Amino acid sequence: MTGFLKGTATALITPFTQSGVNFGALEQTIDYQTEGGTDALVILGTTGEPATMTEREKEEVMRFAVKKAKGKIKLIFGTGSNCTAHAVEASKKAEDLGADGLLVVTPYYNKCTQNGLYDYYESVCGAVKLPVICYNVPPRTGVNILPATMERLAHIPNMAGVKEACGNMEQICETMRRIRGKCDLYSGDDNLNLPILAIGGTALISVVSNLAPKGVKEMYIAFAQGDLKKANELQDKLLPLIDACFLEVNPIPAKAGLNMLGFDAGLPRAPLTDLEEAHKAVMREAMKTYGLKVVK
Repeated sequence: MTGFLKGTATALITPFTQSGVNFGALEQTIDYQTEGGTDALVILGTTGEPATMTEREKEEVMRFAVKKAKGKIKLIFGTGSNCTAHAVEASKKAEDLGADGLLVVTPYYNKCTQNGLYDYYESVCGAVKLPVICYNVPPRTGVNILPATMERLAHIPNMAGVKEACGNMEQICETMRRIRGKCDLYSGDDNLNLPILAIGGTALISVVSNLAPKGVKEMYIAFAQGDLKKANELQDKLLPLIDACFLEVNPIPAKAGLNMLGFDAGLPRAPLTDLEEAHKAVMREAMKTYGLKVVK
């Protein structure tokens, strides 16, 4: 299927307190995104730290997001797992709770074959009616959706597309060639947002938009309107902030940046740690240079 997601989507952080999810802060971050023109929220993706959350916490976050934002902004819930049965059940639950679509990461750690990947996604897609987005991020998972496999997956009726974060532009181009007109390609790497749009990507699933949702949306709009000069200028302006968002593993810098903006994003959950002091200085400077109002 094509056309499920266009524009910009934020891979949203999950704010934590020492005892659980900070729903007040989550509400503020959702408001910040909707006010910034973001088209969709990806809840419980990698940036949301679901690997350190209980099933109850994840369900509570999904329920809260639906209550707060359903109908105002598209809601995409992360439901992938290294266990196919668990991914299927999580996907069915997300559908029941009101998700508009699902982001399903490859089954990490197990390092299955390409046939195993196909069977995994076929099982998830067959269990729900919602649009399903594959999430290809081999640096984190150890598994890479090859272009030929994505071409096979594109024929599944509710396969909406693939969020590409493999970092290999040659592979991404080949994937786009094979799935064009069958399902969509989304950027999952902020550094490659503009190149991926240029080859036919339809949306950006962004980490830096946690901090600068308006800026990411402005770049997308400039490209969509055919103003490549402006789109390049806006992406050039974003690049130092993007680099700062990956000084340490995501979402450590993004959470620190939101705290600097005055949000109560809290700290990442162990084994992730707070952003190192030297990196905080770099992040703070990148945010100020970009034009964000740093209050901490």
